[in-house]
Amino acid sequence: MKIVAFAASNSSKSINLELIKAVSKQFGEHEVEILNLNDFEMPIYSQDRNEAGIPQLALDFNKHIQESDALIISLAEHNGSFSTAFKNIFDWGSRAEMKFFQEKPMLLLSTSPGARGGQTVMESAKGVFPYFGANIKNTFSFPNFYDNFKDGEIVNDTLKQQVDEVIADFKSNLS
Repeated sequence: MKIVAFAASNSSKSINLELIKAVSKQFGEHEVEILNLNDFEMPIYSQDRNEAGIPQLALDFNKHIQESDALIISLAEHNGSFSTAFKNIFDWGSRAEMKFFQEKPMLLLSTSPGARGGQTVMESAKGVFPYFGANIKNTFSFPNFYDNFKDGEIVNDTLKQQVDEVIADFKSNLS
């Protein structure tokens, strides 16, 4: 099974990317491709630019999703919403393919330095993504990232157990 994973952030120090990498290790029995949003940087979406055609990078991103069997996404929260980098890819990609997520089983994560762990952006995604073909199977908001994650590992035993349970349940939905 091929899983496409990405942090919905373009930060070189993305804590969401760190979380994606840690979670992806638990899918060793599958092929996991981790995408970097910086590889898909394109002009900011606008109707005027859309009339000129969809950028090849948006089509390339969509192809990664199309060729996957499942998705793991960790959402960065910027002022309570999606990061601009992700929103731009989402806007362009959904113009090429309205069902952007193509009904792939999805594990949706979020994290932040704060106690809510990106819950605001998570709630937004849970409300919006299904209109664009998201088949969200499991979600988890990981709180207080810098207190609970060190050297590529979850260090809070309670959170580690919760994440492990979410991953196990997600895997059972892939069969």
